[in-house]
Amino acid sequence: METKWICPALLGVLSAFQAGLAAGAPWGRVSYGGKYDARLPERLRTVSAAASLVYAAGAVALAARRTPPGLKRALYIACTGVGAVGTVLNAISPSRPEKLWSLWALGLGAAAWHELRHSRRP
Repeated sequence: METKWICPALLGVLSAFQAGLAAGAPWGRVSYGGKYDARLPERLRTVSAAASLVYAAGAVALAARRTPPGLKRALYIACTGVGAVGTVLNAISPSRPEKLWSLWALGLGAAAWHELRHSRRP
């Protein structure tokens, strides 16, 4: 089974979600601990805009054939860490809808771990 596209796809989903938050989508209940019922305040919208760019860059770098193997390995290590931390933080969120993101995070961490275990070291 081809698994190398799972991490870029999951990062793309997160990038799109963060871009939506930055644009003012009423998804406050499923982000940032669920503290906001609708749109995020301007400060968090700015954070989401920056996060969207970072996640998109990671997705592109992991999907690109020309990305150096050492950089891909570092990105997979980062995705493993983000997945592990995100799984826990989303699972303990006071926001019930935000808890669903723990499944996304678990998927990202597991897919990245798989790629690390089954790829050659640079």
